[in-house]
Amino acid sequence: MKKILIFFLFVLTACQKDLLDTTPYSSVSSSTMWTSDNLTDLGVAGVYAGLRLGIGNSSNGLTFEIYELDRFSSTSQTRFDEPLLNGTINAGDGLFSTFWKNFYEGIQRANDAIKNIPEKSPSSPEKKARYVAECKFIRAYFYFKLNELYKGVPIYLEPFTPGEATKARSTEEEVWSQVIADLTDCINEPNLPGRYVSGNANYGHVTKGAAYALRGKAYLYLKKWDSAAADFSEVKKAGYSLFSNYATLFTATNEQSPEMIFSIQNISQPNYGGSYQVFLGNRSARGSGWNYFMPSPNLVDLYENLNGSKFNWDDVLPGYSAMTPAEREVFFLRDNLTAGEITAATNRGAKMSLYLPNGNEARVKQAYANRDPRLQATVITPYSGFEGAYSNTTTATTAYLRWPYRSQAILNGDVQSDTQNYFYYLYRKFVSTGTTEIISRDYAPVDIPVIRYADVLLMWAEALNEQGLMSEAIDLVNEVRRRAGVALLNSNAATTVAGQEDLRTRIRNERRVELPIEGVTFFDELRWKTWKDNVFYPGNGRKQVWGANVAGYSFKADYIYTWPIPLGDIVMNPSLTQNPGWIN
Repeated sequence: MKKILIFFLFVLTACQKDLLDTTPYSSVSSSTMWTSDNLTDLGVAGVYAGLRLGIGNSSNGLTFEIYELDRFSSTSQTRFDEPLLNGTINAGDGLFSTFWKNFYEGIQRANDAIKNIPEKSPSSPEKKARYVAECKFIRAYFYFKLNELYKGVPIYLEPFTPGEATKARSTEEEVWSQVIADLTDCINEPNLPGRYVSGNANYGHVTKGAAYALRGKAYLYLKKWDSAAADFSEVKKAGYSLFSNYATLFTATNEQSPEMIFSIQNISQPNYGGSYQVFLGNRSARGSGWNYFMPSPNLVDLYENLNGSKFNWDDVLPGYSAMTPAEREVFFLRDNLTAGEITAATNRGAKMSLYLPNGNEARVKQAYANRDPRLQATVITPYSGFEGAYSNTTTATTAYLRWPYRSQAILNGDVQSDTQNYFYYLYRKFVSTGTTEIISRDYAPVDIPVIRYADVLLMWAEALNEQGLMSEAIDLVNEVRRRAGVALLNSNAATTVAGQEDLRTRIRNERRVELPIEGVTFFDELRWKTWKDNVFYPGNGRKQVWGANVAGYSFKADYIYTWPIPLGDIVMNPSLTQNPGWIN
């Protein structure tokens, strides 16, 4: 589908720019839309393009892609002060209004297709039925995201003008019912296939497998565990499976593996590529990324030892946990510091009596050895190598994450970040390596996964565990762990599951280490009501690798679990009521 979709989007942009033009609530498309087979294809391409709303590049700074919301989770962090995390956010913040606008624009595009394809399109009945089912999935997806954040929103099932946007909010339960109804229609559509294999001309289009996966997740929110488990089992029957290698899964080469159930299609063209390289990449990566989003030490410490035992800093560096964060910096310093570097570290509070001039690097590297392999696949850890591009040239080089930073070099240089005055973990996942994987940081070709099979397996395990079916749940978790290369549950003393509550915790942590920066973890924290405890615990904040806060977090109040209805929309539609706690 990728090449076809991008071609359609080029045509839409070049020839019929206002065909799906929208206002904040979206306008109805022109009267000529959907009246030929070609226009039907173009119109559906425009519906899929709604999934790209918010995808940006270096020209517009922070953007509003779903994956970026993981910066608010326990596993990721941003190098900027975030009002949502420092307790200063209010209902008028653009974060809330932009997502609301983008989601409703996507819904309006889907509504236009669902209504007009049956009435106007001359395409074959089979094709029209399939397209309508696909658009119902996309509508369900946008209502799903709205309900996760705003908890009850107006439901519009037909195109509407801004003046007609006067509905009151439906309840959270009513929105879930609508999501499930749309997804059930998809599942019941005989012309919608279970999945598309790699290389199929329609790859990237919605499938029954995607509809079962999303409906199963909706059932999790409703705590209908048996229905959720039944839907997830149907995803497996559709033919989805885990890709063999986690480390190479998130690349353009493997983006159509059987693990990818639904993803946003990217190519290396302006406006049609992803922005991972900008926001996750570092200055030593091709394109010279900005590392806006970085792994939190909370995530790194979650990765278990290979034998499945919990990682403990004191096992590697005795006395580590008793030291202050400032003192711990000593363990992360590079070998052979200069006199000036020693003075600076001493002034920052590092316990320099523990410094090893010719063994400091090797000592701390042991903390990252013999760990769950997903750690090194996801994070650039101290003194590990990164295959990048020297000074954003076509010269490939391997750089190393060292502290303090000195300089890039063609041979044996340092990884340069956009935050080099601090020592943060950096993302490796989704970041292109070498000099040939991308053309520009602004439009990386790697597809953005929305749903993949590992996510489904772990949701399935959760649904089974909540029913008390622990053995079956453990088997599913072990599928994910086996692919990762870490000890299986119940394979030794460290991995023995103590009961349902223990397994619940293990499943949640498995999701945290399996799915970083995929736009999943933040929503998990909200759904489980664990966000406050895992993000706003005393002393947490934007942290350097040894745990020292650069900026602390401050929890505003419990009501921020639910986002506010944007103030501008309440002014436009007085029927809208605000969520409790937020002041208009």
